[in-house]
Amino acid sequence: MKSLIKIVFSALILALASPGAAQSAEDILPDPPIIEASQTSLDDWIWLKRPVVVFADNPADPRYVEQMQLILERIDALVLRDVVVITDTDPAAGSTVRKTLRPRGFMLVVLAKDGSVVIRKPAPWDVREISRSIDKLPLRQQEVKDSRDVLRR
Repeated sequence: MKSLIKIVFSALILALASPGAAQSAEDILPDPPIIEASQTSLDDWIWLKRPVVVFADNPADPRYVEQMQLILERIDALVLRDVVVITDTDPAAGSTVRKTLRPRGFMLVVLAKDGSVVIRKPAPWDVREISRSIDKLPLRQQEVKDSRDVLRR
């Protein structure tokens, strides 16, 4: 009986994740998955992607420049973890992302798929460190487990 429930649940997840399923914000996702905060809101990504938000008061901020270089060097590791990178370097614009997360100067924020804040960092972080914080999340661990189960079949 448990295996039948697993099969039904897996089929449901695959059906929802299929290309025909409604994926509003995901449909417009660029490659690499980096979006300006003025073009989106955090609610657009709930249960679709894990937002990693990079704030700065100016695009010339050395911490912002370093963080974006670190992200671009290993964007594939973030794509593998269903990450969308959202940038906001204009405090005057007052994006909904900025109003929600309230940064002070440079800040890196990693959110879970449910919209909860996983980490806030006042300094640049390597993609390896970001990936590790994501890999500790229960939903990510379940995704990895489910992908292993699919491969075993």
